[in-house]
Amino acid sequence: MDIFLNYLPAFCSIASLLTLITLSVIDFRTWILPDWLNLILAILGITFHASTSFFFMPPSGLFFGAAAGAGLLYLIRMGGNYYYKQDTLGLGDVKLLGAAGLWLGVEGVIMAMTLGAFAGLIHGIIVAVYRGIKEKSRPNLNRLMIPAGPGFCLGILVIGIWQYANYVME
Repeated sequence: MDIFLNYLPAFCSIASLLTLITLSVIDFRTWILPDWLNLILAILGITFHASTSFFFMPPSGLFFGAAAGAGLLYLIRMGGNYYYKQDTLGLGDVKLLGAAGLWLGVEGVIMAMTLGAFAGLIHGIIVAVYRGIKEKSRPNLNRLMIPAGPGFCLGILVIGIWQYANYVME
């Protein structure tokens, strides 16, 4: 049993990587981030921290990270929906950042959100340029719609690796 507990954090890390990849692929194909996968990511985050005896972050850090990730993205969603008069971010994205907050804490989830939004911007520019070339017109960024989840997943992955680099190296 003791050997299982020693490998549990590594298992959680690898499983979360696979979950982020799966979420990205599904979002690219369907524009949906399934709740059950966001829940798995959240459970893996809680399990990871519990199995390390909350070495990296106290339980309150998990709670505040989840609240910051989901809360901030929900406010951004509300503002975008009000401005554009349509859904701008799905609730799956909000839940994804809530689950990420359980892994990364407040500071980490905000950095992941920022990096993910930047990745989404780059993705959007590439899509607009591609469509412009394909249609032999100028790239059009007005009302360009792309799934946000893959960018956020990339941000979560990069910040997670950065935040836990010492643990990963061991």
